[in-house]
Amino acid sequence: MSASIVADTAQCFSTHHFACLIGYGASAVCPYLALETCRQWRLSNKTLNLMRNGKMPTVTIEQAQRNFIKAVKSGLLKILSKMGISLLSSYCGAQIFEIYGLGQEVVDLAFCGSVSKIGGLTLDELGRETLSFWVKAFSEDTAKRLENFGFIQSRPGGEYHANNPEMSKLLHKAIREKRDNAYTVYQQHLASRPVNVLRDLLELKSDRAPIPIGKVESATSIVERFCTGGMSLGAISRETHEAIAIAMNRIGGKSNSGEGGEDPIRWNPLTDVVDGYSPTLPHLKGLQNGDTATSAIKQVASGRFGVTPTFLVNADQIEIKIAQGAKPGEGGQLPGKKVSAYIARLRNSKPGVPLISPPPHHDIYSIEDLAQLIYDLHQINPKAKVSVKLVSEAGIGTVASGVSKANADIIQISGHDGGTGASPISSIKHAGGPWELGLTETNQTLIQNGLRERVVLRVDGGFRSGQDVLIAAAMGADEYGFGSVAMIATGCVMARICHTNNCPVGVASQREELRARFPGVPGDLVNYFLFVAEEVRAALAQLGYEKLDDIIGRTDLLKPKHISLVKTQHIDLGYLLSNAGLPEWSSSQIRSQDVHTNGPVLDETILADPEVVFSISSLS
Repeated sequence: MSASIVADTAQCFSTHHFACLIGYGASAVCPYLALETCRQWRLSNKTLNLMRNGKMPTVTIEQAQRNFIKAVKSGLLKILSKMGISLLSSYCGAQIFEIYGLGQEVVDLAFCGSVSKIGGLTLDELGRETLSFWVKAFSEDTAKRLENFGFIQSRPGGEYHANNPEMSKLLHKAIREKRDNAYTVYQQHLASRPVNVLRDLLELKSDRAPIPIGKVESATSIVERFCTGGMSLGAISRETHEAIAIAMNRIGGKSNSGEGGEDPIRWNPLTDVVDGYSPTLPHLKGLQNGDTATSAIKQVASGRFGVTPTFLVNADQIEIKIAQGAKPGEGGQLPGKKVSAYIARLRNSKPGVPLISPPPHHDIYSIEDLAQLIYDLHQINPKAKVSVKLVSEAGIGTVASGVSKANADIIQISGHDGGTGASPISSIKHAGGPWELGLTETNQTLIQNGLRERVVLRVDGGFRSGQDVLIAAAMGADEYGFGSVAMIATGCVMARICHTNNCPVGVASQREELRARFPGVPGDLVNYFLFVAEEVRAALAQLGYEKLDDIIGRTDLLKPKHISLVKTQHIDLGYLLSNAGLPEWSSSQIRSQDVHTNGPVLDETILADPEVVFSISSLS
């Protein structure tokens, strides 16, 4: 006997809710309370006044409900496309989810077969939490309007957001004043925040006595491990993109071009700077002779915008972006209003035309296809290391092993707790996974397969402090990516309107009048990364280690932090802390090893023939 399941529920109102219900077997969903909310919204005095005054299009109750249903359908189609699924019937019951924070009894009862590595809430605890929301809504002293919990945007008294106004103010104060005690206040703010990521449940311990900080490797050595996120020129302004690149080049770190190409004017060092200004880059301030605005990492993404042979040969590293932590399975989308004449020229397009990158690479459908692209990139620029950017999820270890065998030099694991202002809310909230789990799985799988010493492991996603760097190092990461916080350091105020082209400080706008407000200078970002490096040095001294290399992969230096919190009391961190049975390996030489080569190539044999060289030179 077969039957369909119809979910008749008041708790379903977002795209993710529908995706979960359908993904776990519901053939249809009736969100009756959401539809009733549409009706009440249409009949409210506020809505009626807005329509009457012409400030809002006039819609009927039925139209409002149809608009809601259309939005949900669009969201579901987006989710299907992320997973490479064409039909909703194929998604129904597919259970393509990974669970974080629910205990095994809940998983066995309601989500049988889904991956849940760390455990979490029991049924009783889940029931009490649900009841607490009901009590808040229906107690006698409840206000007429339901409380806004700040799930989407930071607000006083609402849900904690890691990127919040207070954090931004403290960071700006520290880097602009360049005072150690101001950075200490910023550190204390981060340390006192509520638990909101897995690493907040961990702390460092040591098996050694502290050493003088003078014995620890220098800050200039540590910052060479730092990278910035792949933010494209177009998504952010020219001023922001170039300021970040100059700052990273000053400290020996690496900036990332993102998808969108790069202006050749940036590939040569500046020699014409006077009083912090250069005629070559007249829109920037705080410059120095010898500064270079080129991005050390050149990104090759699915749209291939701006990717040319000249672009690639001017790279120190080339990154193949397979997935993005903030929105895995989605390609980039640059709205037409952000495609100025300058951006269009770099991307070989026309001004005003929306530029959409497809989710998959058109030429990568297997690990062999990826190996071919890595081969081609090594061939066009033999001096550049090739990295492959993956998103943290269950099974990433197997993929990473294939990437290593495909001759990649670097594997980047991107966590979900980063995220740009231009990513869809449903993706920021519900897609991707913690880098702590992805990094652990990747590191362990590569060690087990004897591949760990072939590749550098880089991790990004929500990095804000030296503490994040130290925990990532203990879990196996060699290099560390900073995205959102680098934007904040250059002046971003987290307005969360990146996609509108109306960024109030010109960080993520192509409008000239807004770009003129850009407050950042490269020195601000330099100061931030030097502060982070000094924080790492101080912690290493307390741990008794001289070099960051000495603690890479040392999960025995991590221990669970004692936290009295119902939601975390059943979280099992054993998966993150277990290193038993893994073969011995060393991280000390990984970053300094030569670029992987393609070996003997027929082209080189042909070009070694003097007759061929003579023929080419005579024809040219």
